[in-house]
Formats: sequence, C-alpha cells, structure tokens
Amino acid sequence: MFLDCTFRDGGYYNAWDFSPDLIHQYLDAMQAAGVDVVELGFRTLKNQGFQGPCAFTTDEFIRSLTIPTELTIGVMVNGNELVGEVPQQEALERLFPNAAAESPVDLVRIACHVHEFEKALLAVTWLKERGYQVGFNLMQVADRTEEEVKALARQAKAYPMDALYFADSMGSMNPDQAAQIIQWFRSEWKGPMGIHTHDNLGLALSNTLRALDEGVTWVDSTVTGMGRGPGNARTEELAIEIAERRGKPVNMVPLMTLLREHFKPMQAHYGWGTNPYYYLAGKYGIHPTYIQEMLSDSRYSRTEFDSGYVTHA
Repeated sequence: MFLDCTFRDGGYYNAWDFSPDLIHQYLDAMQAAGVDVVELGFRTLKNQGFQGPCAFTTDEFIRSLTIPTELTIGVMVNGNELVGEVPQQEALERLFPNAAAESPVDLVRIACHVHEFEKALLAVTWLKERGYQVGFNLMQVADRTEEEVKALARQAKAYPMDALYFADSMGSMNPDQAAQIIQWFRSEWKGPMGIHTHDNLGLALSNTLRALDEGVTWVDSTVTGMGRGPGNARTEELAIEIAERRGKPVNMVPLMTLLREHFKPMQAHYGWGTNPYYYLAGKYGIHPTYIQEMLSDSRYSRTEFDSGYVTHA
C-alpha cells in the first residue's frame, strides 16, 4: 500500500492549516499518481492554540470534502493519548464516535514509542470490532537491540492489526540497517509490514526502496517530503518508483502542478528538507523537532547555531 501522509506530517510546519481548495487539488493529484491511502491528518482530543482542521480530521470535516472513490482515507492517533490520563476506552469513544461503516475514515494508525506499545495495542481490538483497518507505527526503533525488536514483534502478533510499521524517527538509518530491522521483525511478525522514513541523511527514498525489496508492503511519503524536521521520502519520486514496480502507468501532471503552485512556495517559506543541521542530527541521534525549533527561534543567530554544532559534534 502506497500511503501519502502530507497533511498529517506536514502540519508540523503550518499548524495543520490547509485550505479546502488545496486539499481537493491534492486529493485529485494523489489518485492520478497511484497513491492508495491518504492520511488526512491527526485525530486528537488535545486543543493547544490555533490548529487547522487536519489536526483533528473529524468525520464532519472529511464529509465536507469531495474524495475520489479510489482513495482509502486514514487518520493518525498519538499513542500517548491512549495510555494517558483519559481511560483508553473513553478516549477511543471520543476520538471515534462512529463505527467505520458510518465514518469516512477507513484506516486508523497509532503512532507510539516503545514504552507505550504494550498498553496501546489494546486499542487494536476495539477499533477492529468497529470495522476499521488498524496500523501501528513504532517510533525510535533504530537504536533497539535484536532482542528488543523481536520482543515487540511478539507482542504485536497477538493482535489483528493490518500493518506493523517502524519509523526511522531520527533519520539515522541506512538501507542495510533498515533491512536488518525488517529481518528481526520478520522472525516473529508474519503480517504486513510498513516503513516510515525521514530524510536527515538524504536516504529516505533509498531506505524505502530497500524495505520494499525486503518484503515490506506499506510505504509512506509526503509531497516534496513535507514533514517534521527534514521531512520524508518524496511522493513525487516514490510514485515513479512504485509505478515502475507495479508495471502500471500513472499521471504525474496533477502532482507536478500541485508542487509548482503550492508546495514549492510553501517549502521556500517554511524551509523543510534536509540540510547540514539535520544531517548532523541524524548522525548523532538528535530528534529533528529540536533542530526545527532551534532553526525557527529568533533568539538564536545562525552563527550561534553553527557554533553549537561545532561544540557538540
């Protein structure tokens, strides 16, 4: 499954505030480019300052859109909302008041850290009973040992999820490391696997393609790589690779128009994409959010930022 999560991951730059016109143009471009699943945003109970509609991605909001019939619609929930102060069932009932049959959402993905995984897994059963497809995105797995990864896979196989993802959260992986983690998961987990890559080292696409070679069947990307920190594999590139592997022609013209009219100007304004700072962050295991916040903080000059990296690197 080829999944684009631009409005979810890209929202870290513009507070998830995408206009309906842009969303409609994007949806048409995704269908034309051969994308299977569009993750339209987060679904959250938290309301922290101004956030656009893709921070909440309610059923009502999705119903206001004209969605091509070929696209599967997904949303993401942060696992910390399912293992926090609000009891899990209450949180799920508030997040998903409708069963899948009455909702425009087909797929729910839960992103969680390793320490949240065991408790968050209980949500799989609740969501599956209500008819949703369910995926899990495990974050910060790259620095885990073989035994730790296999233990996570053993926990996962007790639940009927549709895809088990791992994310290269720090953007530190190379293709061989991604392949190794896949093999470790595969020793215990026999269901569909997915990968979500970050582009700190400029390896997001290479890692994604290697994962496909290793048997992963769910892959993520975003338009121009728009996403937290340096961003992700780029949909405009991955679409070409997926089309070649499928032996099925796609129409890239709507997507290239979308890039030219909207995403390239946004990228020039917000500045996502890898650079030497994110590259160093990937090398030294620094979370990309830290770099993104530093780069956008007017209290620091670029010279101060550079000198900090000389000190720490």
